[in-house]
Amino acid sequence: MKANTLTREDYQSYFDRVAVDRVKYRRGKRYYWDSITRYCNFFIEPTATVLEIGCGTGELIADIKGSNKVGIDFSAAMIEKARKQFPQIEFINCAAEEISTTQKFDVIILSNLIGFLEDIQLVFNKLHKVCHADTKIIITHFNHFWEPLIKMAEFLHLKKKEPRQSWISKKDLTNLLYLADFEVYRQNSSMLFPYYIPIVSSFLNKFISRLPLFNALAINQYTFARPNVRANKESAAEKYSTTIVIPARNESGNIENAIKRIPKFGKHIEIIFVEGNSTDDTWERILEVENKYKDTHCIKAIRQPGKGKGDAVRAGYQIATGDILMILDADLTVPPEQLPKFYEALALNKGDFINGTRLIYPLEKNAMRFLNTVGNKFFSVAFSWLMEQPIKDTLCGTKVMFRKDYLKLVDNRSYFGDFDPFGDFDLLFGAFKLNLKIIDMPIRYQERTYGDTNISRFKHGLLLLRMWIFALLKIKFK
Repeated sequence: MKANTLTREDYQSYFDRVAVDRVKYRRGKRYYWDSITRYCNFFIEPTATVLEIGCGTGELIADIKGSNKVGIDFSAAMIEKARKQFPQIEFINCAAEEISTTQKFDVIILSNLIGFLEDIQLVFNKLHKVCHADTKIIITHFNHFWEPLIKMAEFLHLKKKEPRQSWISKKDLTNLLYLADFEVYRQNSSMLFPYYIPIVSSFLNKFISRLPLFNALAINQYTFARPNVRANKESAAEKYSTTIVIPARNESGNIENAIKRIPKFGKHIEIIFVEGNSTDDTWERILEVENKYKDTHCIKAIRQPGKGKGDAVRAGYQIATGDILMILDADLTVPPEQLPKFYEALALNKGDFINGTRLIYPLEKNAMRFLNTVGNKFFSVAFSWLMEQPIKDTLCGTKVMFRKDYLKLVDNRSYFGDFDPFGDFDLLFGAFKLNLKIIDMPIRYQERTYGDTNISRFKHGLLLLRMWIFALLKIKFK
């Protein structure tokens, strides 16, 4: 190898040589590599198509979930070993800069690869060939703070010595992806101790490495990105149909106003009222409005089978036919006039899940009580850390996503279970598990003009705290 500059041929020659005992070596370091597999698998569905670039001898792509999996590597010797180990998987011998397959994949993984690339930006540019609009990129790489420790481990023969590589920071990686027309939506780190010692390793890596400050020192860094594809505003304006689900309990005075105030947007709007155990005449008012506006609006009315807003939303979504699903609380504290903003953000691919937030603009005097505001801000910080994306307002009733993603969420619901009477966290946690990009949409939250709130500050606040702890164990400390 050259003393200073390493080329693709240099790296290729190295990996061809070490392929001889790579399978045995990797098996000996299984604890480290399995942690990467588990983390990636959390965000991958069994039905996904998956491509790993730089697959080596194929262990990661073999253990990753997916219905159709492909591995590529520029080392012919590595590919030969991979094919022998996992004949059921397609392996292609080609360089990352010269991807030969034309298939589009749901997930693309580059695990501990970028440091060995001669031109990282060039490889990122080439990824568009195998991406569709919803493709998710998962990149794993070493934390650059670990460079001297890794070099020492190589010197002590605790780790196989590798040729010099680029040590990329999260910020530099984000910039390289941006230059190649990808946007980063989540970054995280894990693992403080890459060797297995019973109890000690689990304590350090499962718990301590996930905590703030300690997490910044973790060895494995994960970057999630997606193609920065923006639809044309004119074509997106009427591209999708929308279902607006309106859960209503004791909201008789708001039913007709909801219909009057929803603007026209998108290709078609379907409105589903879901009445939930009201003690007033809400159900009768819904039926009156359905009949009154039957010639101008597509309105459906059902009574929820169980209790709670979450049950109402699920009942409405079960019969929804729109491409996009929206929730509008019947108290109209989220103005219906702002729904087109949610549609546009999703239609223009600015996010995969649009979450309303009431905590940007000044609140009307009686729109939210003081303790409610304090609780919302606490949970904003807690859930943003938990879900590794900024989420300012977890309890805003308006949340928007594509129906195709919601159907996937339903298939994955068993992971968290039926634990959420509100419905907000069922959707937020489900979106996280689906590896969706979550975007906050600021709205002006208004004072209720009819009826009383159905939220009990203390009872529901404690319930939210229990759900956060439950999700903590399911997401961070899994």
